[in-house]
Amino acid sequence: MPKIIIDGKEVECRAGISVLQAALDAGWNIPHYCYHPGLKVVASCRLCLMEMKMPHPQTREPGWAPKLFPACQTPVRKGMEVRFDSDKVRENQKHVMEYYLLDHPLDCPVCDKAGECHLQDYSEQFGNATSRMVEDKHKNPKKDIGSHTLMYSDRCVLCTRCIRFCDEIAGTGELRKVNRGSRNEIDIFPGEPLENELQGNVVDLCPVGSLISKDFQYKQRVWMLNTARSVSPADSRGSTIWIDYNKQGVHRIRSRYNPQVNEWWISDEARFGWKYINSDKRLNTARIRRGVSWEAVGWEELPGILRDRFASADENATAAVLSPMMSCEEAWLLAKFIRQVAPRATLVRGYVPIEGEDKTFPKGFVIKAEKCPNRGGVEQIIAHFGGNSMDFDEFVKAAGAGRFKAAYVVGGYPKEWITEAHARAISKIEILVAHDLFPSLLDQHVAVQIPTASFAEREGSFVNCDGLLQPFERAISPLEGVKADGQFFHELAGEPGLFRAEKFRVSVAGELEMFAKVHVPPDEPKYAH
Repeated sequence: MPKIIIDGKEVECRAGISVLQAALDAGWNIPHYCYHPGLKVVASCRLCLMEMKMPHPQTREPGWAPKLFPACQTPVRKGMEVRFDSDKVRENQKHVMEYYLLDHPLDCPVCDKAGECHLQDYSEQFGNATSRMVEDKHKNPKKDIGSHTLMYSDRCVLCTRCIRFCDEIAGTGELRKVNRGSRNEIDIFPGEPLENELQGNVVDLCPVGSLISKDFQYKQRVWMLNTARSVSPADSRGSTIWIDYNKQGVHRIRSRYNPQVNEWWISDEARFGWKYINSDKRLNTARIRRGVSWEAVGWEELPGILRDRFASADENATAAVLSPMMSCEEAWLLAKFIRQVAPRATLVRGYVPIEGEDKTFPKGFVIKAEKCPNRGGVEQIIAHFGGNSMDFDEFVKAAGAGRFKAAYVVGGYPKEWITEAHARAISKIEILVAHDLFPSLLDQHVAVQIPTASFAEREGSFVNCDGLLQPFERAISPLEGVKADGQFFHELAGEPGLFRAEKFRVSVAGELEMFAKVHVPPDEPKYAH
């Protein structure tokens, strides 16, 4: 690893990176806008300029060069010496910041970026306390550039991150710089709105408040939000995400850096597809059927009721459908319970929703057609427990033929997944337990109906399409009337105390190696978000 000198201090850095990234990694606070480690370098913002020692053209003696160099565009090399702590660099920063603020509106109180805006931070740290601007500011109207995004051109610093993202990552190129000089701004092509399937990332990329999400605008102040590390259940890729929430619920989802899975990006279905957790159609009461009517039942009574019912059934005619929407921990505990009461029961890998085909973007980001997060984890757990097993289609066919007399069926899908054909076949099962998010065609046939929690209301881990076991945290409390699935299955399997996913993984890692190989993404390289 090469060593360079920054402001008189020797720094060991990764080979091939820029001086800016090396300085950021080492703890220097270097202002910058246009640089992003996932995009091409354009060196347009001029905020990261530095002084660098160069050999004199005649004497070859090293000395500080008369001009400044862009740190983002200068690769590190062994023995180089640079400095940011100098009057010349600070003077440049002040002039550049003054330029950026010439037409910038003073609307921080109503801007959604306030609290996480680098223009605010840099203005205080590297700018001037007062402006010499006496002319009227040039004003542009806000623009509706897509179904999810608004653009406030007044706030834009023309870093072009959004343009480069659409060109390089999405490959759709909807955004461009138009006009010249002081009228230069970013806009869409006429009749070509920003509608690609990754377009929500441009809001994350914008270092100021120019690009705003319609879903989040005026909803919350960022300093009022808490953040949880999670994994998107949108598809089998298992993109890592941040869930921003507070006592009022979830407010937005952002991408979380993961170089082995999704890098800095997430799809729009992962970013915007969480709204179902607030649906008023969600099940929120555990109940059992008494003749033709339903009766609510307490969560503390359910384990005893389920044990009695499954113990009374023929174990050779008993099944448990483990949904790929379940976490690995939940699937393990349900499999353990069903094999306790019926050792020869059949374990079924639940329905796997497929929508279209995989979509691959220019730099390798993939939106998977498989719309569930944990098929691989469920299959490994079923294989570990051994015995009778089958997939969902086989289960439906066998149920229609009258093979099963008792079954515990877990759903948890955000969309309708039980067809009329499924319902007709599964209805032949006498003791049918359905554990699901929403009402389905099975409801008229089930003996026990149990509401499930959404992914944001649970903790656990998923195994993605590449075999990585990725943990996720609970962000919010379950809907009133709902118990977190992990805790319920923990009690159902006869485990004592509170369920904690991390502690559980440690306890069973000796039995199934999968739980010992937890993939935790590294810290994100520092840059202006």
